[in-house]
Amino acid sequence: MVTVQRLPALLTPLDVARAATLRGVAPIEPTELPLAEALRCIAAEMPALRAHPPRDVAANDGWAMRANDLVGATSYAPLPLTALPLWIEAGQAMPDGTDCVVDADAVDASGPLAQVLAEAIPGQGVRRAGSDIAQGRALLEAGQPVQSRDLLLARTIGLETLCVRRPRIRIVNCPGGQMTTQFIAEAARLAGDEIVCAEAPGRDAAAIAGVLDAGGCDLLITIGGTGVGRSDTTVNALAGRGKVIAHGIALQPARTTAVGRIDATPVVALPGAPDQAFAAWWAVVVPVLDRLSGRRPRETLALPLARKIASSVGIAEVALLTRQRSAWATLAIGDLSLDAIGRAEAVLIVPGAAEGFAAGTPVDAYMLRE
Repeated sequence: MVTVQRLPALLTPLDVARAATLRGVAPIEPTELPLAEALRCIAAEMPALRAHPPRDVAANDGWAMRANDLVGATSYAPLPLTALPLWIEAGQAMPDGTDCVVDADAVDASGPLAQVLAEAIPGQGVRRAGSDIAQGRALLEAGQPVQSRDLLLARTIGLETLCVRRPRIRIVNCPGGQMTTQFIAEAARLAGDEIVCAEAPGRDAAAIAGVLDAGGCDLLITIGGTGVGRSDTTVNALAGRGKVIAHGIALQPARTTAVGRIDATPVVALPGAPDQAFAAWWAVVVPVLDRLSGRRPRETLALPLARKIASSVGIAEVALLTRQRSAWATLAIGDLSLDAIGRAEAVLIVPGAAEGFAAGTPVDAYMLRE
């Protein structure tokens, strides 16, 4: 006999479900990763950098000279030299006793004596020691995502690895949710997480329970099977393998989201519909990943609302926003089309205790696009 699951009459408030999921979750231990693999991961403690360049170098090709020796030189009154100066290429260390690099045409070497045709100032054509990277500065602050420009600095000073936190996520797809599984896996990879995907061989509770393996991962995510249909048995499978903390969250969309634990590993069961999974990802999963990775609070952008947002009291609602004349315009709230998800620049979670926000109210929204 098939057991049909039912949502509780009273949904669990979002903040309660989120707090219960985060209980006991702490930043994972840092690991050393090759630079290419560290991109987008969250930085742990970083060593102090060495100055770069370590000494003065030429900023461009030319003649290495001493500025004081060129005082008064012009094309009308060339300054003769006893010897041809040293030619230097960009990036080469400045020779001792020189402090400037003059252009090739500033020295006339066609006659028996080389002549300088222009003055220079100390530091002209020179990149000073430490001008690119100051001695002792940190590569980036702990808790910040590693970006390509950080890798540029790391390679410049010769680093081969970085110390980062990269949560390990196991994503279990229930048959029928492949598109949403790919969407969530790609979002997790963009967040710098390590992903392992598994496919349940069927939609019955036993088949799903067989792949709910929390070993070796920091977070277990399931996709699909959280509704109240006859084939929606993911929550039953979770109850058999671990503990269901809440099934039915006051979040629109994504009311059928469930959270739980298998041993000490948090589990988030996402609905199979892409829009509902997107809402639960931002409302429930992202806070868990940020805690695991030790990420600093995400930056938000505060802008006034172009028009009011109305929402239902008691239900947290996900709103998608786009910028319009230095204000937030609402693309969708509660009911999220795929087109709105694709066009949105930011996401706002309207608290269940609020009835919405009046037009002109400044709201802080999480940016979806860098």
